[in-house]
Amino acid sequence: MKRYINLSIFYSVVAMIGGVFFREFTKFNNFVGKTTLGVLHTHYFILGMFFFIILLLIEKNFSFSNKRVDSVIVTYNIGLNISGIMMLVRGVVQVLNLGISSAIDASISGIAGLGHIIISISILIILIELKKSIKYST
Repeated sequence: MKRYINLSIFYSVVAMIGGVFFREFTKFNNFVGKTTLGVLHTHYFILGMFFFIILLLIEKNFSFSNKRVDSVIVTYNIGLNISGIMMLVRGVVQVLNLGISSAIDASISGIAGLGHIIISISILIILIELKKSIKYST
């Protein structure tokens, strides 16, 4: 459980840094408009901080963690940070209006997509493990 609260604290700090970076970077570059940087902090708050707070509460009630869950949590963190880094890259490209090739543009989207797929599969495995640990009464 301590690991879940530590991850939650870590991701809340990352989310706040992302929000400050968005505000200051766009202001410094006189950027007005929508950018992926605007949702970076929201992703880290929800998929980072809130996700691990919820896992903490579930663990406290159901004690579902095991070695498989532990390895899936590592995988989840990797997927979340791949997605977050690619959102940061996409946002910087948007703010600076960099003329990138369609191949690089597709690569950024593809890598971010892989991160999201890793997150999705990790969540499904965690839910399956949670289901296995719940004792149903009939």
